[in-house]
Amino acid sequence: MAIKRIPEFRIGAHSHIKGLGLDEKGKAMFIGDGMVGQEEAREAAGLIVRLIKSGKLAGRAILLVGPPGVGKTAIAIAISKELGPDVPFVALSGSSVYSAEVKKTEVLMRAFRKAIGVRFRERRRVLEGEVVEFEPHFVTDPWNPYRRRVKSAKLTLRTKSERVTFKVAPEVAEEMLARGVTPGMVVMIDKETGRVAVLGISEEASAEYKYDIGRVQTVPVPSGPVEKEREFTYVLTLDDLDIMFHRQKTGGGLLSLLFGGVEERKEIDETTRAEVDQFVKKNVEEGKAEIIPGVLFIDDCHTLDIECWSFISRALESELAPIVIFATNRGLTRIPGTNEVSPFGIPLDLLDRMLILPCYPYDQNEIREIIKIRAKTENIPLSDDALEELVKIGHEHGLRYAVMLMAPAYEHAKLNGHDKVTKEDVEFVKKRFISIDEGVKYLREYETKLLR
Repeated sequence: MAIKRIPEFRIGAHSHIKGLGLDEKGKAMFIGDGMVGQEEAREAAGLIVRLIKSGKLAGRAILLVGPPGVGKTAIAIAISKELGPDVPFVALSGSSVYSAEVKKTEVLMRAFRKAIGVRFRERRRVLEGEVVEFEPHFVTDPWNPYRRRVKSAKLTLRTKSERVTFKVAPEVAEEMLARGVTPGMVVMIDKETGRVAVLGISEEASAEYKYDIGRVQTVPVPSGPVEKEREFTYVLTLDDLDIMFHRQKTGGGLLSLLFGGVEERKEIDETTRAEVDQFVKKNVEEGKAEIIPGVLFIDDCHTLDIECWSFISRALESELAPIVIFATNRGLTRIPGTNEVSPFGIPLDLLDRMLILPCYPYDQNEIREIIKIRAKTENIPLSDDALEELVKIGHEHGLRYAVMLMAPAYEHAKLNGHDKVTKEDVEFVKKRFISIDEGVKYLREYETKLLR
């Protein structure tokens, strides 16, 4: 019996978002970059992106308000996409700050520092070229006479302009053997660490490496000298650096950052964070690094209490502060931790420092286009009558409910041998997965039989 392997990817609710979908003059297209409708909010978001890029949003935040399912999270993601590929985006629910293991302010501090990236530039001496000869020299392992180990190796590399032979240390030779390095491959070796990277098969030797499975990339033979200086760039967040410095003090390091070793929930002391800030500042001043302010998106911000708002107000004034975007679907509501009622559940003194973007409910045309995009993203073929039924459901019961019905409807269609989702498939799953409105009706009908 053949077993079909499940694909190793996940389609998120906003996987289709690529940007704000604006033209050259900042006008929102009806459909663009995966965004549909909300033209006014998207144009306002475009102006915010310009303010961020020009450094004129310091000390302020953004607030997205509107009913559930109108695209507040989508706009926040689109803003981060517009800022660039390396810009960190951190999403946090307001209720997730309440943890039994660490303080609320520690959760917020980590979120703030996760949303600030540092791009490091480092120049390293490397050996790069096509492997002409690789001869490892084996000796008997003194601890196991039946096993041989590498004592040293002879390595000859060539470029278009020179050919050099090296004596290789056992650790480097073993790594080359583990990576299956053979003559004809183009490799790069870090002289300081001995780390080996296989870049591919040289174009001149590629005819000998034609495989039906496991094809190796073909690359040209490098030019210039074998030994050269290369610039490497990599991005870490301030939180990554906090963890690295913390683990160095407790016996860890970069490997423990990559493979675990210290509980994520342990608090990091202020001294360590101060050392990280000093380290970053020094590298920035020396031209070895640059700060990349990211986006921190806090959804359901009305659940934050007065202590959290006090921390956020102070954090926004910091030199190292990300772009903070809040979202809420509440109106006049009580600020947790107080008896004060305030718009959106936010203290008035902080609300005064926010640019507020309203998001309005979608009309039927917008719902139709959003469902089309989601169906294409999730690879769900819809018949015309199924599409119109989903549009009707989205208009009456909410877009989120309509989108969630697509996947079970497609599974029902496949069970019945259909290659497309039909109206009958949508109606079938709608009866079995009720909406919030129908849930309320159900509760009222059976409330006397439900436990209290």
